[in-house]
Amino acid sequence: MNIHEYQAKTLLKGYGLPVLEGRVARSPEEALTAARSLPGPVYVVKSQIHAGGRGAGRFANDPNGKGGVRLVKSPADAEQAATEMLGHVLVTKQTGPSGKQVNRLYVEAGCDIKHELYFSMLTDRESGRIAIIASREGGMEIEEIAHTSPEKILNATIDPALGYSDYIARDLAHGLGLTGKTIQHFAKVVRSTYTAFVALDAASIEINPLVVTGEGTLVALDAKMTFDDNALFRHPELENLRDESEEDPKELEAARHGLSYIALEGNIGCMVNGAGLAMATMDIIKLEGAEPANFLDVGGGATKERVVAAFKILLSDKNVEGLLVNIFGGIMRCDIIATAVIEASREVKLTVPLVVRLEGTNVELGQKLIDESGLPIINASDLSDAARKIVAAVKGRKG
Repeated sequence: MNIHEYQAKTLLKGYGLPVLEGRVARSPEEALTAARSLPGPVYVVKSQIHAGGRGAGRFANDPNGKGGVRLVKSPADAEQAATEMLGHVLVTKQTGPSGKQVNRLYVEAGCDIKHELYFSMLTDRESGRIAIIASREGGMEIEEIAHTSPEKILNATIDPALGYSDYIARDLAHGLGLTGKTIQHFAKVVRSTYTAFVALDAASIEINPLVVTGEGTLVALDAKMTFDDNALFRHPELENLRDESEEDPKELEAARHGLSYIALEGNIGCMVNGAGLAMATMDIIKLEGAEPANFLDVGGGATKERVVAAFKILLSDKNVEGLLVNIFGGIMRCDIIATAVIEASREVKLTVPLVVRLEGTNVELGQKLIDESGLPIINASDLSDAARKIVAAVKGRKG
């Protein structure tokens, strides 16, 4: 789960992370009031969307204009910036060409910036530890730094058995070229971030830039946080921070039905049980020259209700031109799965080709039920056969 910058800063401030004073605004009038309540004389008006690159992004209605993060010098200018940003679609490297509509802003006090650093903390699955990534090149995307100047990226991991110790921060601070009291401030930032990371079951925390002020102190000028969805049951206060307007409606609907769904950009809708099998299905569709429209794992219980929900979600994607169902009947018998697919097909009134590959318990009975259903459902003998048949059916339909 992602949250907005202002929400992340509020959470991290509670753990001792230094942030600037700011206010949320959902209208130009609120932006004016927010700026007036801040010390000034410089203010920053920031678009709040779940994507990076906001400052370098451009609005769809004004592609040659200013970006989604603007420095202004008066409350009136903050109001004008809000007028130009709210309700408009911001396109960044991370949003893709469709962009995201800006529905709220964060008006923040200005800051005396001496230098910008990059700092993040994330779960490193390779080492099974929490990893810290830092660089003197703040304000840039870490991927760009890694590509152009990999030697400028510092890494450290935290042993879960030993926990965090300040020597880790001191080593990183020296590598970043920090001196004097700034090292102490950096150690506090690292400890505060680690405490928040563990306490909130975070998946990642990124502070970019983490700025060194003219006084040698540190301030988190931006903050992004993501959370482990599997741990949200322990944090109802975090669940309340979810902004559904920033999420794919299909993914939200899938979550309500206990389906694991991720939208992609292809034309073949996939319904599979098991994450590994789903990945293999996507790979073989690509091998046949087509593109999967999604990752969808119905889990171990492919009931009629789940299959109907899955079909409706898949067909709500206008790019889907065919469906491939690939189910291994282990605990759930293939005849029960076939019945669920048949009933779901009738209920949603399929208008695109459907290829079904079943394997496992009662597979012959399941295939027979599909053959005798009277519906234009194509049985497949194996996964390769299924991929070939659905790609051919889609091409034949176009022809």
